[in-house]
Amino acid sequence: MSIPYGCAAMTDFLSRIAGAPITWGVDGSPGWGYLMDRNRVLREMQSVGLHATELGPDGYLPTQPEELDPLLGQYDLSLVGAFVPLLLYRPDRIAENLAYADRAAATLSGAGADILVLGPSSHLDGYDTSVTLSDEEWGWFAENARSVTEISEARGVTAALHPHWGMAVARPDHIERVLDTCPVGICLDTGHVYLGGGDPIEVARMAGDRVVHVHLKDVDGVMADEVRSGKRAFRQSVVDGLFTPLGQGAVDIAGVIRHLEASGFNGWYVLEHDQALAAAPGIDDGPINEAQTSMVFLRELAVDLSQHA
Repeated sequence: MSIPYGCAAMTDFLSRIAGAPITWGVDGSPGWGYLMDRNRVLREMQSVGLHATELGPDGYLPTQPEELDPLLGQYDLSLVGAFVPLLLYRPDRIAENLAYADRAAATLSGAGADILVLGPSSHLDGYDTSVTLSDEEWGWFAENARSVTEISEARGVTAALHPHWGMAVARPDHIERVLDTCPVGICLDTGHVYLGGGDPIEVARMAGDRVVHVHLKDVDGVMADEVRSGKRAFRQSVVDGLFTPLGQGAVDIAGVIRHLEASGFNGWYVLEHDQALAAAPGIDDGPINEAQTSMVFLRELAVDLSQHA
């Protein structure tokens, strides 16, 4: 029996939804919060309908294929990439960071992943303090982001720069400068672009086919204003619920996805709802409920996409 075009499009969209351990509160930052058991996290990813995952912080999931592949295989998940923080604008730190990029790209390639998500690290700790690069530092950044792109390509992996609050690339003008000065791909994080004062749809238009990976986040608009104004620290705002299930915040998630799908985007959408946990959630409680709410939103959107294909 033939499948109508719209149904095929709907199925394709839903098959490209991945997860990230941070949606279950798993972050490598010191004192971030309670870290759930990895088998429970992977089992809950599978149960809500996710098809793949990012790696998460160093040491949470195995990095050797002979350990990682069987673990993910138990839950019918594949690996799509990992967030790799790199400090690229300080000359005295370049060698070690490019060496780290090469190790990370080799690990990802060996595990069958396609994307190295380049986190544009600041020289400051944490994400609570913004940084402004000088023209000279932007020059270093562009040159070394280009090197990360080349290193990744040599390993069969695509580098995708992730704009992020409190990192070296956060605002729309930062993203535009990256697009103008080096060929690195873009990981469009809807929440961080919004938090940085941008419209994710406009950034997607500006970046065009340079968008190779997407992190889906929705954001509480009032808290976002307070973070931008300095009334709230980013770290505490995450604890307090800055990021919401999809469809419950101020970001036009549906509009972003409609634009990307109409533009021919065929990469992964990663459900990445950053949060921090104070303790182990009860059975069938905690992050799984918010992930399920987001998946209901995405399934309803998929139906709408199929009806208008």
